[in-house]
Amino acid sequence: MFDRIARTYDPLNALISGFQEPRWRSRLVASCGLGLGMAALDVATGTGAVARDLARLVGPTGRVVGVDISPGMLEIARSRAATGTGTGALPVSSYVVGDAMALPVEDGAFDAATIAFGMRNLPDYERGFSEMTRAVRRGGVVACLEIARPASVVGRLGRIWFERVVPGIGRLAGQGDAYRYLVSSVRAYPEPAQIAEVMERAGLVDVAWTSMTFGMVTLHTGRSP
Repeated sequence: MFDRIARTYDPLNALISGFQEPRWRSRLVASCGLGLGMAALDVATGTGAVARDLARLVGPTGRVVGVDISPGMLEIARSRAATGTGTGALPVSSYVVGDAMALPVEDGAFDAATIAFGMRNLPDYERGFSEMTRAVRRGGVVACLEIARPASVVGRLGRIWFERVVPGIGRLAGQGDAYRYLVSSVRAYPEPAQIAEVMERAGLVDVAWTSMTFGMVTLHTGRSP
């Protein structure tokens, strides 16, 4: 499915998010506390937008690895890294086809690990967070950005947009099945407090979360002890 939607993924995401996605992504990247020469892992990297932003922070002496199960998504990510398009960031060190349930990286190899709008696609959230925790050094940051189910009145209006209008946009783009899946995956995703508990069971400490855009999106962070 993700191979099939790879070429329309970014423009449709921009539209669906009300063009808020770059702001959300910026908060995710900033939460990692990265600096020059550090190393970062981006899980479910997709077309590489987060990975390119991470590369800008760690600079030419740092390292960023993007992992995704979809070769089609990584084809787009590699082409954008090669041409320097997208964010104007430095090239990502490598993009690797891999399973978030068994990340193809060494233990403690990174200062931070991120996942943006990918955790809800995993079959086992705790295992996903455990793998990210394994990948970071002691004291390293694990950060997860995900669509949420808002409780506020304004947020619920946004939810109507997301659940009723977004599938129609997907149909117009010829990707109706994928965007119906998107809505169903968000409905199945746990509440922020439950995700925090999952992160703690995965071995993370100092777990916290922040809601953005009237609760439409939640950023969770934790630290490897």
